[in-house]
Amino acid sequence: MSTTTSAQSKPETPPTDERLASSHGMASILRRPEVGALVAAIAIFLFFALTTEAFTRASGASTWILTSSTVGIMAVAVSLLMIGGEFDLSAGAMWGTTGLTTGILMTEYELNVWLAILASLVLAIIIGVLNGLLVMRTGLPSFIVTLGTFFVLQGLNLGVTKILINQVSVTGLQDAPGYVQGQQLFGSFVKLDLGGSTLTIYAVTFWWVAVTAVATWVLLRTRAGNWIFAVGGAQTSARQVGVPVFRTKIGLFVTTSLAGWLVGMLGLFKTTTVQSVTGVGQEFIFIICAVVGGCLLTGGYGSAVGAALGALIFGMVGQGIVYEGWDSDWLFAILGVMLLGAVLVNNFVKSRAEAVR
Repeated sequence: MSTTTSAQSKPETPPTDERLASSHGMASILRRPEVGALVAAIAIFLFFALTTEAFTRASGASTWILTSSTVGIMAVAVSLLMIGGEFDLSAGAMWGTTGLTTGILMTEYELNVWLAILASLVLAIIIGVLNGLLVMRTGLPSFIVTLGTFFVLQGLNLGVTKILINQVSVTGLQDAPGYVQGQQLFGSFVKLDLGGSTLTIYAVTFWWVAVTAVATWVLLRTRAGNWIFAVGGAQTSARQVGVPVFRTKIGLFVTTSLAGWLVGMLGLFKTTTVQSVTGVGQEFIFIICAVVGGCLLTGGYGSAVGAALGALIFGMVGQGIVYEGWDSDWLFAILGVMLLGAVLVNNFVKSRAEAVR
């Protein structure tokens, strides 16, 4: 009798479900937004490397690294904004606006290079703040607000430039006072001798790596990073627990504008010219790179590293198509397929990872 009672009182050990144990590690990997972009980047690199020799030559690599770097800086900034639940369609036009501002001040008004750069920086900050204020104060979707800003900037870039210099592009920057100092910071390059061929790494690539590293640190290691994920995932709940939603979103719009300014300076001092249409049409490329890198269109999920990898994919695909001898018009079809595929995969992976968490 006592033996039976003792056996009944002994707690039973629940059976171990081996499926749960084995899936935990996989779930941790799947929860990383950039994993899919990393796999895709490796696959695309191997494909073009094996099918065309020009892709892996130093001269060829220099080209797609440059393209990836230029787009990558903007894609990283746009990814932060998308994680925060917003969009900025004026990012591409900002690229041209800041470049034109600096170029005109230097060539037409002979302003000191650093004062011209500072003036365009202040302009970028003001536009970023205005975008954020309009979105937060009016409650209008950022898609609509920044689309309006895009058209305003596009019109000003064309109209004001014609009024001031009677043409639609700025040239002759290399003859402006102080150009060399600006070129050393934004337009310099390093040449690496790789056994008879030369790999050229421009300043924009170093800036790209730095921007990606800083953005990743902010997202994963700072309070501001927690705020960005919070306002994008659940804005009302975030406000209720004390997250400064207004300040965070204003900061994100300013960050995107600053990225546009940086790319504008990098392009201006590298090529010594800028046109009124510079950057126009690139805003959707930035969004595609961010989505391919793991950002959800609904906000609250994403990665700066993933956006950088998305830009790398864009650069490799764009140049790989040229080296393969394919019609370059197919690039946009491929980008569309990549965008749709990334959206479907990101939503599926996120839901599966959360289900096994």
